[in-house]
Amino acid sequence: MIKKIIKILLIVSLILGLGIFYLSIFGIKTDKFNHKITNKILKINKKINLSLKDVNYLLNPYNFTIDIKTKNPLILLEGRNLRINDIKTNISLKSLINNQFSIDDLQITTKEIKLNDLITLVRVFKNSPQLFVLDTIIKDGFITANINLNFDKNGKIKKNYKISGFVRKAKLNILNKAKLQNFNFNFSIDKNIYLLKKIDMQFNDIKITSPLVEIKKMTNSFFINGQFSNKKKNFDIEKFKAIFANLFKDIDIQKIEFTSKNNFSFNVDKHLKIDNFKVESIIDLNQLIVNQKYLKLKLYLPSFIEEIKLENHRIVINYNKNKFNIKGNGNILLDDKFDNLSYQIIKDNINFLFDTKINLKNNSLLIDFLDYEKKEGSDSLVLIKGNFKKNNQLRFDLISLKEANSEISIKGLDLTQSFKILDVENFNINYRNDKKILNKLNLKKNDSNFIIEGESFDASKIINNIMDSDEESTSIFKNLNSKINIKIKKTYINEDDYINNLYGYINFNNNKINDLKLESIFPNKKKINLSIKTNSNSETITKLFSAQPKPLIKRYDFIKGFEEGNLNFYSSKKEGISKSVLVIDNFKIKEVPVFAKLLSLASLQGIADLLTGEGIRFTDFEMSFSNQKGLTTIEEMYAIGPAVSILMDGYIESKKLVSLRGTLVPATTVNRSIASIPLLGKILIGDKPGEGIFGVSFKIKGPPKNLKTTVNPIKTLTPRFITRTLEKIKKN
Repeated sequence: MIKKIIKILLIVSLILGLGIFYLSIFGIKTDKFNHKITNKILKINKKINLSLKDVNYLLNPYNFTIDIKTKNPLILLEGRNLRINDIKTNISLKSLINNQFSIDDLQITTKEIKLNDLITLVRVFKNSPQLFVLDTIIKDGFITANINLNFDKNGKIKKNYKISGFVRKAKLNILNKAKLQNFNFNFSIDKNIYLLKKIDMQFNDIKITSPLVEIKKMTNSFFINGQFSNKKKNFDIEKFKAIFANLFKDIDIQKIEFTSKNNFSFNVDKHLKIDNFKVESIIDLNQLIVNQKYLKLKLYLPSFIEEIKLENHRIVINYNKNKFNIKGNGNILLDDKFDNLSYQIIKDNINFLFDTKINLKNNSLLIDFLDYEKKEGSDSLVLIKGNFKKNNQLRFDLISLKEANSEISIKGLDLTQSFKILDVENFNINYRNDKKILNKLNLKKNDSNFIIEGESFDASKIINNIMDSDEESTSIFKNLNSKINIKIKKTYINEDDYINNLYGYINFNNNKINDLKLESIFPNKKKINLSIKTNSNSETITKLFSAQPKPLIKRYDFIKGFEEGNLNFYSSKKEGISKSVLVIDNFKIKEVPVFAKLLSLASLQGIADLLTGEGIRFTDFEMSFSNQKGLTTIEEMYAIGPAVSILMDGYIESKKLVSLRGTLVPATTVNRSIASIPLLGKILIGDKPGEGIFGVSFKIKGPPKNLKTTVNPIKTLTPRFITRTLEKIKKN
C-alpha cells in the first residue's frame, strides 16, 4: 500500500515536474486572457488599446509568477497604430488562481516607429507644455526602444522605470534658426538620469558628433552636460552667422574652416528656459577670411587688400553667464605675407575687452602723420590692449610699437565711434624717420591740460598737411577744452631747416584754438613767432613773424633761390571768411619761372636772364587776399624792386582754376624816380586813365597744371600802379 502511494506520488511529482518544466520552457499559447490584459491596459489609460494575437504564458517557478509574452501586437492610439515587436509582463500565480488578474510590470520592445507617435504615446500618460513644444519642433525621425515599466497596486507607473534604444534620422527645427538633421543617437533612461550616446548629427549643415550627453533631473529643472565635436569644413557663412549672431554681428566673415572639441552644460526649467549655460571649446582654425575694408587699414598696412586672413590658429573659448573668454594664437596674412598674432577677447553684456600681440616682420607698417615706416623684414612687436564700451566708445589702455631702437606708445586713449579723440593720458615717441631725423617727444595729461616736451621733432609732415589742405582743418578731438604747454629743444620745419627752443602754449575752447603763442629761434639766432587769438567779436586773429623767411618760402616749387628778408603775416577770420595780409621786405629771388616767362614774352630778355641767374632783389612784397571755402581772392599783390616791379590781382579756385591779371614794370627805379618829380610826374602820368610810363600787361588763366599766359608788351601804366608805387616811396 505504501509502495503504491509512493509510486502514485512519484508519478504525480513527475507529471507535475514535467508540467512545470514544460510550462517554464515552452509555456502555452492562448487568447483566453487577452481581454483581461486589454481591460487592464484600458484601466491604466482609456485612450490606449492593444490588439493582441496569441499570447505565450511561461511559468516562473522561482517566484510563482507567470511571464506573459506576445509577438507583433499593435498599440491603438487615437487613430495611430504603433508597431510593437513584443510585449512582456508578469502576473502573480496566486492572483491568476484567485481570478484577480493584475499587471506588476510591463516590458515593451518596439519596432522602428515615428518619434512623433512615441511623443503622442507619452503625452497620453503625462501631458505637459514641454512635450507639446517637443512635438512641434520634431519634424521627422524614427525610434526603436526597450521600455521597462513597473506598476503599483493602483496601476500607476512607478519611478523605477528604464527605457533604452536608439533614434535614427531625426529632424528638428527650432524657431527656423537652428536646424538639426540626420540626428542619430543611442539613449538610456533610468529614473532621473538620461544618457545620449554616440550622437551624430548636422546642426545648420555643420557635422557634429558627441560620445555622451548626460541629462539629470533635478528638483525643478534638468541639468544637461556633455561633449561634442565637429570635423573640418568650409561652412556656409550665412548659416554660421545665424548660430553666432551676437558674437559676429559686426564682423564681415567671408570664409571659415575649422574643427572643434567642446564641453558644455546648462540647466533647463519646466518652462524650457535655459540658465547657467557654459561652454569650453578648443578650436583648430584652419582658415578665416574677414573683409574689413571699412577700417581703412591700408593707411597703416600697405600690404592690406581689404581682407584679413587667419590661418592655423589654436583657439580656446570659455562661455559662462553671457561672458565670452577667447584666447588664440596663429598666423595673420595680409596679401599672403604672414606674421604671428596672439590675442585674448573677453565679451559680456557691457564690455568687449581685447588684448592683442602681433610679431610683425614680413609686413610693413606705415604711420603717415608721424612720418614713420617699418619696412618688410624688420622685426617689431605691436601690443594693443583696450575695450569697446556699450556706448560705442573705444578705449585703448595701451598701443605700443617696438622696433630695434624705436618705440611709439599711447596710453589711456578714448575714441568715439567716428574715431574722434575723447581723452588721452600719455603719448610717447622715440624713433628716427626715413630722413634720419630723431623724433623724441612726450605728451602727458596734467589734470585737464596737457604738456608736450621733447628733444627733437620733425614737424614738416604736419606743416605740409596743413598747408596743402584745401579744407579747413578738422580737429581729431571730439570736444577739446584744454591748455597744451609746449617745450621742444629742436623742431624741424623741413628736411634741412629747424628751429631751437620752441616753447609756448595753445588754449582750446570747444575744440577750437582760442589762444596760441609760440616762440622760437633759428640756429643763427633769428626769431620766429606765431600767435592766434580769438577776440570778443569772435574774430580769430593770426600773426606770424619770421626774421628768416627762407625755410617757410622754399616749400613752394615755383620759387627758387629765395634769400634774406623779413616776413610778416596777419589774418583775421570770422564765420569761415578770412582776410589776410602778407608782407615780405628786403629779399632776393633767384628764379621764378612764371615771371621769367612773362619777361621773355615781353622781349625783356635781360631781366629774364637776371631772374634766372644772379637773381632779382625786391625791397617790398605785399599781398592782400581773402579766403572762403576753397576760393582765394587776391585783392592786390604788389612787389617792387630796383629791376622790376609787379602789381597783380585775381582769384584761385582750389585745384580747379587760376585767373590772374596784372602789370609788370621793368627799370622800376628809373620810372619811380621820374614819377616822384612833382611837375614832370604829373605830365608823364597825365590826367586821363591809361596815360603814363610804359609797362607790360599780362593775364594768367587756366587749370593749375595747364596755365596759359598772354602778354601785351607795350602799355601805358595806369594811375593806380603809379599811385601805389608813390605810396611805397613815401613809406621808404
